[in-house]
Amino acid sequence: MKMLVVFEKFPRIRHIGHLDLMRAMQRALRRSGLPVKFSQGFNPHLLLTFAAPLSVGMAGKREIMEVPLGSDVTEAEFLEKINAALPPELPCLSARIVDDKHPASMASLYAAAYEIAIDSEAEALRNAIPSFLAQESIIALRKTKSGEKMVDIRPMIFELKASGDNTIRCTLALSEAATCKPDLLMDALCAHAGLAARPRTIITRLQMYGKDLIPLEML
Repeated sequence: MKMLVVFEKFPRIRHIGHLDLMRAMQRALRRSGLPVKFSQGFNPHLLLTFAAPLSVGMAGKREIMEVPLGSDVTEAEFLEKINAALPPELPCLSARIVDDKHPASMASLYAAAYEIAIDSEAEALRNAIPSFLAQESIIALRKTKSGEKMVDIRPMIFELKASGDNTIRCTLALSEAATCKPDLLMDALCAHAGLAARPRTIITRLQMYGKDLIPLEML
């Protein structure tokens, strides 16, 4: 069995990278005394998995990790012990015991919702959203490890709307088949709005979804 854990990464620690975040969770689990399962072999390590890494500089409201268990523990006890070993900026919010056969969160991931706080040019970006979404295709330059590629991100934008004077909310594809990162969306939206450069933003991932936009933690 394994524990499906929802945790939060506060904006204050948003510049911590994924590997550092993983190490922090591993150390906390070791300190907690919880019955977590380790790999076999010469150098045993925690078999910890995350639904999707957070980009450096991004906060997360309901991030998901899976912790394999070596023996029984209640969900309440798990939360109490893990939170006692974690910093207040990285709290675990909920925990649910699932069978080992339960589909991996990473494999079930389909989309994610984001909140983008903008420090300038927010009005121009808000006003550009209707005509931006009215386009049949939105071609953007995606940078990957293998090089640069032009992609149509329009089918990957499930929702995009203004939320307050200086905030935009969006739901974007996030899967092996198709992914549109918030930075890529903002570059395309800024170009459409006629801005010479993208304003400074703070991005928070609010929720991750499976198919039919069901919250991943509920699958």
